[in-house]
Amino acid sequence: MARIVLLRHAHSVANEKNILAGRTAGIRLSKTGKSQAEDLIARLGATNFDEVAISPLQRCRETIDPWLAAGGAKTSVVIDDSISEVDYGNWSGKTLASLRRKSQWKVVQDFPSQMIFPEGESLLEMQGRALSGFYRLNAVKGKGPRLLVSHGDVIKSIVAHCLGMHLDQFQRLVIEPASLTIIDTDSGVSRLVRFNDAKGFLTSERSTNQSALGGSTGNSNK
Repeated sequence: MARIVLLRHAHSVANEKNILAGRTAGIRLSKTGKSQAEDLIARLGATNFDEVAISPLQRCRETIDPWLAAGGAKTSVVIDDSISEVDYGNWSGKTLASLRRKSQWKVVQDFPSQMIFPEGESLLEMQGRALSGFYRLNAVKGKGPRLLVSHGDVIKSIVAHCLGMHLDQFQRLVIEPASLTIIDTDSGVSRLVRFNDAKGFLTSERSTNQSALGGSTGNSNK
């Protein structure tokens, strides 16, 4: 069984200004985000991940750097382009208020599988590459968990797939800044162990091979 911990980057200056950052360079963490990143030192604790895979964008690296500097990672750290932010094309850098006035906004919200961002990529393309990164990490050798540091829509697309949801339903999911989501995969079957937890500690969750029958053990202290 493999456990993947999915971490969304902490609150950024783009989040602060309600801007769709996309892959715009120089998007750093806000003051709130820096505090969230520092909190991750304790939240991730001494977890020894088999691999830490990080989106190449600055806000993701700034999110995990305090934990790494505190001696968190004892194995490999990989910058993984497959889990980078959606290429929103010429929507990047625009305010969400202005984007909501576009006719394509309804497509993004109601039929995201049909959305291709002008001069960017489609959300289906994003999901495909995100899943390639997820399953690559899933196949990393070792018995420990693996950490994936990425973006809200990327993580939502992975969770939707693992839950058997069509991409058109992924807007029903919410992934907050600095939140932890945990997926266990065993013999090709994935289970959502924790979702969008912005406050809890990773050490409160333990991996288990228990049957799905009978529910959980109730050991989480989130």
